[in-house]
Amino acid sequence: MSTAFDAEAVRAFEHAGWERAAGAYPATFAEATRPFIPDLLDAAGVDAGTRVLDVASGPGFVAAAAAARGAAATGLDFSPAMLAVARLLHPAIGFEHGDAETLPYGDAAFDAVVSNFGIHHVPHPVLALRQAFRVLRSGGRVAFSVWAAPAENIAWKLLFDAIARHGDPAAAKAPAPGGGFNTPTHCEAALREAGFTSIATRTVTAIWRHRDGAALVAALRAGTARMAGLIMAQDPAALPAIAADIDAGAAPYRARNGIAVPIAAVIASGVKT
Repeated sequence: MSTAFDAEAVRAFEHAGWERAAGAYPATFAEATRPFIPDLLDAAGVDAGTRVLDVASGPGFVAAAAAARGAAATGLDFSPAMLAVARLLHPAIGFEHGDAETLPYGDAAFDAVVSNFGIHHVPHPVLALRQAFRVLRSGGRVAFSVWAAPAENIAWKLLFDAIARHGDPAAAKAPAPGGGFNTPTHCEAALREAGFTSIATRTVTAIWRHRDGAALVAALRAGTARMAGLIMAQDPAALPAIAADIDAGAAPYRARNGIAVPIAAVIASGVKT
């Protein structure tokens, strides 16, 4: 069976997934991604007066946080459904439809380009980073976040381990991603290949709270693309056992009102010089 990379299959899969997830995202998966926004903006040097582009902006929380710092923020996403949510939530910010691999802006148009858990979803992450390089002024900064490996990212590890024991990890048959990098080394290499210097990475941790394992599964199913595809491909009869396995694995993270699960991201940045 051929395993050739198919960029258009990746693009279609991601587009369908985020169109489906857009309405639920702010109340579900955004609870996992939003804690990393301050560190992302700090890594890009976003402050008052910064012209910043938020790539794969989703419902616009990063652009809104940049604007709250006094930056001139623009958001870009390829999902019309996500853009509709962003424009509803943040009417004072401009959100535009576009592709991260072919940014519709002139050279040196921005002081900073950021992407919160977006770069690894595009078919060609390095191409997207090269586009970020192009639209940055000399001395401008790029910063992006990706999920750390499951060993550090306990919410992911709990789900993957539970599916391995009670489901089928290969059931989704999703197209292989173009850039599933989740280590600092992978991020650094991508930035270097795109032309950036003064590259830096750091791992940032947060807590994602849920009532129980079933609620964690429901949030991932409702508010993500690739993880949702994996969950929805499981035999429905196996889902209670998967949720129960997560509950058992989350015992060390039991809190007063449920589970407080550690999550982790790599935040990578570079400078156009």
